[in-house]
Amino acid sequence: MDALGECVALEIFVIPLIIGLIAGVVGGLAGIGGSIVMLPGLALVLGYATPDKSEHHLYMASAMCVNVVVAYFSKLQHAKAGAVRPDLVRPILAAMCVSIIVGVLFSNVFDGSVAKNALVVFILCYCLFNLYSAVRKLPEPDADHQRGGKPLLVAIGTFTGFMAGFLGIGGGIVMIPMLQLIGRIPLRQCIAASASIMWVTAIIGSTLKLSLLHTHDQSWVDALALAAPMGLGAILGARFGAWCTHRLRLPYLKVAISLILGVAAVRMALGGSRDQSRQADTPSGMEMPKRQGGVGSEPQDLP
Repeated sequence: MDALGECVALEIFVIPLIIGLIAGVVGGLAGIGGSIVMLPGLALVLGYATPDKSEHHLYMASAMCVNVVVAYFSKLQHAKAGAVRPDLVRPILAAMCVSIIVGVLFSNVFDGSVAKNALVVFILCYCLFNLYSAVRKLPEPDADHQRGGKPLLVAIGTFTGFMAGFLGIGGGIVMIPMLQLIGRIPLRQCIAASASIMWVTAIIGSTLKLSLLHTHDQSWVDALALAAPMGLGAILGARFGAWCTHRLRLPYLKVAISLILGVAAVRMALGGSRDQSRQADTPSGMEMPKRQGGVGSEPQDLP
């Protein structure tokens, strides 16, 4: 295989595989889908080739597909540990199934640069909250101190679903702090409920997002091509991360994850385009190939 072929293989398989593995571990540890790792990773490594950053919609679709895998295998580990509460899962799941559709449709109105910048702001806010909660050492609520009942859970599910659809995330990053702080639910039960809900809502959100990619001149085939190796890595990472959740000290993990994500978000906000970065590393006269069905080719609709 020549140098150009090795570069293409690295881009379309090895890099997404590594990103998926890391996202799976983080997703399993924190009970989140892993999009806050996958989206910055794809943006920083593969970059953007169009002025409106329409590739971000492609990355969102790919990450939402992988969220199904991350959440499902995390859910199995949490169920085995006896941490899943059906009374939490049912009302939140019902609300999220509707609101994630609204969120995806709303995000599709904007170009990729809006979605990318919204994600950067969201990640930074999440990191600041995690660092604050680690420093202040928020008390762990008791299981019998839950408040709000079903109306509160439905409201949390509605807001979480909309944000998940709009940002292209699983939703656990929104749901878990709200359940813990507002609903006063123990953290490990929040994480378990999040994983149990997300694998279902991610199916709905990713399917709709894939079907709308052609409106941004992107291909659902390209999205699945990225999702496949990321999903393979996520399968391995998610189960390990969920296993660690019940054995490691969570505050230290939250600090480490937050610092890494914060740096990635800043770099994502300041990063250049894919074409610019490739030109710097590609010998004169050599053009980097585009994947079949990718940017610059005719968009494809779902059958």
